[in-house]
Amino acid sequence: MRLYLLRLGTIAGLEAPVPGYLIRTDEGVNVLVDTGAPVDPSPGARIRVDAGQDVVTTLASLGLTADDISYVVCSHLDPDHSGFHASFPRAEFVIQREHYELARSGTDPRFEATRALWDLPQLNYRTVDGDTELLPGVELLESGGHVPGHQSVLVRLPETGPVLLAVDAIPMAIAMDPDDRPVFPFDQDEKAVRESTRKLIGVAFDENALIVHGHDAKQWESLRVAPEYYA
Repeated sequence: MRLYLLRLGTIAGLEAPVPGYLIRTDEGVNVLVDTGAPVDPSPGARIRVDAGQDVVTTLASLGLTADDISYVVCSHLDPDHSGFHASFPRAEFVIQREHYELARSGTDPRFEATRALWDLPQLNYRTVDGDTELLPGVELLESGGHVPGHQSVLVRLPETGPVLLAVDAIPMAIAMDPDDRPVFPFDQDEKAVRESTRKLIGVAFDENALIVHGHDAKQWESLRVAPEYYA
């Protein structure tokens, strides 16, 4: 099994990555975690997607097409994580039921504003409830708080060992302490944020896992980024 860290854009001002992740199993199953931000060419765009950084082009650089992706794991439906869902009509999208139902309810303007990116009739969504094994070695971990039903991903690699993709549950290294971590402007539920942080830190400790943060510019410099990979 291989894990590729994909840089799918940059948060303006912070120079922090907008990541996606590709898991390639020994059986030839390709799992994409998040699809990155939509391309916004306006000068004041909050997220910059440089030429060649969109997820379809990034996958092509690794020898894959959108049709080669069997699963798209949706950590959540914020625009920087769901901007290219429409490019994967043949994949099965896997999302926490709580999050999917909230987003589709139309009650939260946060998701309603970008609904055209992810709520499309050609897309096949499968909802899951709580921690779920997607495939052997790939476990989805419910980690709400940033938004209800946010999910992180634990990947157990044969050589590297476990890698925990925390996504926005622990977006930066400064958020590792569940009691003292900052609560960021887009986090919706402080209590749940702290509970999810505690949960993920516990999983990482028990598994001796590398934690990959969602938007940490400094950590990103130290990681193997595609076309390099963890095996």
